Amino acid sequence: NQAAVRSFMASERPDTLIIAAARVGGILANARFPADFLYDNLMIETNLIDAAFRNGVGRLLFLGSSCIYPRLAAQPIVESELLNGPLEPTNEAYAIAKIAGIKLCAAYNRQHATDFRSFMPTNLYGPGDNFDPDGSHVIPGLMRRFHEAMEDGVGQVTVWGTGTPKREFLHVDDMARAALHVLTLDKADYDAATSPTQSHLNVGTGIDIEIRALAAMIAEVTGFKGRILFDSSKPDGTPRKCLNTRAIKRLGWAPEITLRDGLHSTYKWFRANSLVRC
Repeated sequence: NQAAVRSFMASERPDTLIIAAARVGGILANARFPADFLYDNLMIETNLIDAAFRNGVGRLLFLGSSCIYPRLAAQPIVESELLNGPLEPTNEAYAIAKIAGIKLCAAYNRQHATDFRSFMPTNLYGPGDNFDPDGSHVIPGLMRRFHEAMEDGVGQVTVWGTGTPKREFLHVDDMARAALHVLTLDKADYDAATSPTQSHLNVGTGIDIEIRALAAMIAEVTGFKGRILFDSSKPDGTPRKCLNTRAIKRLGWAPEITLRDGLHSTYKWFRANSLVRC
């Protein structure tokens, strides 16, 4: 709601804005609602970025997604791979919206000398994640399914795809530390690590894992001891998606939470906060 956003920003006049708001979801949600993913994310980012400019926000950080890169980008993916090839069809709508947000920040910087920065995090997970069975990403989705299989005494869980794609995961607390770290940097330091044409920074661990191995790790964390099956009739998505994070690491940030430790803390949160099944 553009009017509501403009009114809020004019009233509160923040000096710093982090845009983490988005409509997000896994392969199933992206496939079912491409118009919603494209429209809602375009509206969120354009309303906020423009209102930030109109109300003199001194510094802005826009969070995108690693799905902005071409489906078959060279691995690990460097920032300059943006727009170098076709996108992954299963999340094209979301990716296009996020690319627009990056370019909008860069355009305001060029035209109005703003200090709008962009982050491209890898797949995020952690306490407070979305565990909805139809709209979640892979880690919370599998975590809930293994947990419910144990509760129901079911001896097997089926995972979408072949299990061979590789994905990189970053704990949300590491992402938060990265955001705060980069926001404290002088504009000159940020600009030196990016460029006018590639104005964003990758944020991740630089380490990926096969979905098959991830599923086994989540089963171990949740205590599920049954069979894990893979449905190859379902889409795999991008074959591999691992980010090159040299640029942000040169700025003094590095992740601290291992995937196994992060899964344990996430499952602990889920068990303490999960609601009655829907």
